[in-house]
Formats: sequence, C-alpha cells, structure tokens
Amino acid sequence: MPTSHDVAREAGVSQSAVSRVFAEGGSVSPAMRARVEAAAARLGYRPSRLPAIMRSGKSGIVAVVVGGLYNPFHTMTLESFVQALSAAGKQSLVVRVENDRDLDGALGELVSLKVDGVLSALSVSSDETAAELDRHRLPMVTLNSATCSEWVRAVNSNNEQAGQQAAEALYHSGSRHFAAVLGPVDTLSHYDRAVGFAAAISVKRDSTVSISHGAYDYDWGRREGERLLGLAIRPDGIFCGNDLIASGLVDRWAEAGLYAPYDYRIIGFDNMPFAAWSRFGLTSFDQNTAQLAETALALLSNFNDQSITPLIVPARLVKRGSC
Repeated sequence: MPTSHDVAREAGVSQSAVSRVFAEGGSVSPAMRARVEAAAARLGYRPSRLPAIMRSGKSGIVAVVVGGLYNPFHTMTLESFVQALSAAGKQSLVVRVENDRDLDGALGELVSLKVDGVLSALSVSSDETAAELDRHRLPMVTLNSATCSEWVRAVNSNNEQAGQQAAEALYHSGSRHFAAVLGPVDTLSHYDRAVGFAAAISVKRDSTVSISHGAYDYDWGRREGERLLGLAIRPDGIFCGNDLIASGLVDRWAEAGLYAPYDYRIIGFDNMPFAAWSRFGLTSFDQNTAQLAETALALLSNFNDQSITPLIVPARLVKRGSC
C-alpha cells in the first residue's frame, strides 16, 4: 500500500506537508492541498486513522454484538444497527457470541480494539453479568435486558403489555383454552411476555392457560406442538415467543390436520419476513428493529446524560389470517 512518503515524492513536497493535509485542522495552502490530494488520488493513498485514534481515544467504531444468525430477528437487528450507525457516520465491527455469559470475554477484546461503545442484540440477564461487564468501563446498550448498571443501558420492547395484548386478541377471536410457548425463562423478554399473557387470561373465568418455556427455535415449536396435541383439552389459542417457535408448531399441527384460524388461533413475535408468507399468514408482534436501533444509538451517543432506567419502544401487533 502507498505511504505518505510515496505521496510526498509524487507531489514533490515534504512528508510533513502530506501529514498536515490529511490531519484534521492542519494548516496548509489551498494550492498545496490540491497538489497533495491529486497525488494521493493517483496513487490510491488513504491516510491511516490510527494516529488520530491514539491521540483522541475515539475510533468512530461501534461494536455490534449479535447471537445465532439462524434466528432472523438477529439478522434483522444487525441490519438495523448497521444502517443506524452508517447514517450517523460510524463504522461497525460485528461480533457474534452465543449468550450474555460470553459477553465478558468479547468485551475484553473490544476494549483493546478501541471501539467507542457496544450495541448488543443480546440481553444482560443478571446483576452478576452486568458487574463483570462494568469492569471494562466500555459503554454498552443492549436490547430487552433485565439489568442496567453503570456501564450498561437497555432499550426494551413493552413485552408484558404485548403478552396481555396477545391474550386479549386470542380471546376475542373465540379462543378459550390457551397456551404460551416461549423461549428461555431466564430472558427478560420471554419471561415478561409470559407474565402479561397469564395475567390477562387469569381474569377470564371461562378460560384455561398453560405456559411452557424452552428454546428460541423451530424444533422447540414442533416438540411443544406435539405435546399440546396430546392434551385432553387441546389449546385453541396459542401465543409463541417468536415466529420460529410458531412456525414449528404450525407445521406439526398441519401434519395432524389442524389449521389456523379454523381449528385454533396463533400469534407469534418479531414479525419475521416469513410470517407474511401465505404458508403461515402469521399474526405477529413487530418490535420495530429500526426504532430500537436508533434509540439504542442515541442512548449510546449521550450515555452519561441518560437515566439507568430502560427506555421502552412499543411493539406493534400485525394482524394476519392466523388470528
């Protein structure tokens, strides 16, 4: 790669003149600037940002942490984060980790890379994890996190209210025997969705409800769908923690000759692209990843001026044929 010395020789100037041209606020005449920039363009020279990063301690790079990309919600979130950062003139460094317990090791590496902060699609589920993350003194904003701390902030969906809304929508569609098939119980989003769903059903005297927690994926939806088929009273109103779970259950029940909305009603979460496919026509909650990302970036950019209390971005129920 061409160096500043190559540009200096090409332009017939000193290396220090080249440095001043590409330094922010560098003092140089317009003629000299044009001469050096033309030489740099001919050679394909791009100045290193490292000296400025070392001087200021700011790189303009934000790490984006995502979980397993088998989950379309993570890819949707990643795209929204990257777009929001690009619009703000920031660069993205993508990091994949399995869960919040792996965040500590990842952040240690990110500190050494001089990133300005972290946006994470993974939640922080415990005070212990937050305390470990605080050791790195690196500003971090997570989605749907149960915990905030000195260096960790959160932007959450209104998960409990969404669970309540799902229950009401299923009830008013004619369902009376309910099931919620959700992801891990130790994640804020799926726990709160269960709480809201169960609370709304508990006041319906003519109704029953079953809550189960498992994985985030299609296979969990199929397995739980199999179990629900064997119940003496089969649920006719089902709320799933995400659309992957819902699609697994829908496929398993279709194999048994049961179809929504004729034999049961079902609602998913995350409004993944396939939810709109005619095969599913799945009613689902849209978390509005673009607004989540913009809110998270604004929180990261004004980190010290913000309350530790999580910010809330409401999820929107997108109605389709399944309910």
